[in-house]
Amino acid sequence: MAEPADDDLKDLPLAGLHAELGGKMVPFAGYSMPVQYAAGVMKEHLHTRSAAGLFDVSHMGQVILKGADPETLALAFESLTPAAVLGLKEGRQRYGLLTNATGGILDDLMFANRGDHLFVVVNAACKAADIAHMRAGLPGIEVEEITGRCLLALQGPGAEAALAKLAPEVAEMRFMDVGYVTLAGAECWISRSGYTGEDGYEISVPDDAAEALARALLDDESVLPIGLGARDSLRLEAGLCLYGHDIDETTSPVEAALQWSIQKSRRAGGDRAGGFPGAERILAELESGPSRLRVGLSPQGRAPMREGVTLHHGGEEVGHITSGAFGPSVEAPVSMGYLPAALAVPGTEVEGALRGRLAPVTVTGLPFRPANFKR
Repeated sequence: MAEPADDDLKDLPLAGLHAELGGKMVPFAGYSMPVQYAAGVMKEHLHTRSAAGLFDVSHMGQVILKGADPETLALAFESLTPAAVLGLKEGRQRYGLLTNATGGILDDLMFANRGDHLFVVVNAACKAADIAHMRAGLPGIEVEEITGRCLLALQGPGAEAALAKLAPEVAEMRFMDVGYVTLAGAECWISRSGYTGEDGYEISVPDDAAEALARALLDDESVLPIGLGARDSLRLEAGLCLYGHDIDETTSPVEAALQWSIQKSRRAGGDRAGGFPGAERILAELESGPSRLRVGLSPQGRAPMREGVTLHHGGEEVGHITSGAFGPSVEAPVSMGYLPAALAVPGTEVEGALRGRLAPVTVTGLPFRPANFKR
């Protein structure tokens, strides 16, 4: 999908702060976003892994679903996603997918049970389509797009200590807990989660308090501002999908190795099996396996193999790479892509077409680097 012209790009509420911090701005999902700061992508990546990084992800969509009793609301949302919504405890969050009638993925998202409503965070590029899809598919449910709030992500092993200086109670949160915390004098919506493979938090904060909060966090010497470049290499090392690249409307959750997001109750034999778009295909693939699978790929040498590189085996083109970069933490190139199920076995050797020649690539397990979540 082509990016809009620069004149059509939306600015983040913290655009002035990004300029002050030396952020290099680029078009992304319809917004002008910082791709890196003065430290550069490599240092920003490694700093997040060793200390704490602050990301502005205010381009993401924040949505509240409400207007029914909790059980009715949960069952309604289950009509759009293979994830189990009913049974998710209040104060907890879960990763989920919106699927289409053919079993493809419309978007991946996070949803939280906040008692009398669900709070959903969707991808920026899919925001308008997701909201329209939910409004059409959830009659009787109010689908409210939240505006006037920034979304910040504080990630890394130093995230807890940095945020606890402002609100000590966040140290008690576990991975995927959600809650309300006062920061910078404003009520913030906090989850202990993120998309880097590191411990950390995502913080929804009112626009008028966002700059004060960002500055308070950046005053901690362990916290650096981090851009899209390092966010991409961090999530890739963590084996996490980027919508529109590693997953899309043609990719099923099972092909994408995201079957872990489909709980037992929604699978064949479960008490609420099926009932979501594309269930016939998805349940069949859960039972018998898909024809292709998303895999980790380790190119030999130092040159990254990026999105679009074709994969070959036995003289035949057999797949392609969907994401690729140099992994600063693992000190080697890392990629993800799709291969026929028979070849999607760690240790299998294939070849990638790189600069007019075929270069060796080894299929490997995901993630490339173990996650450091606080369970």
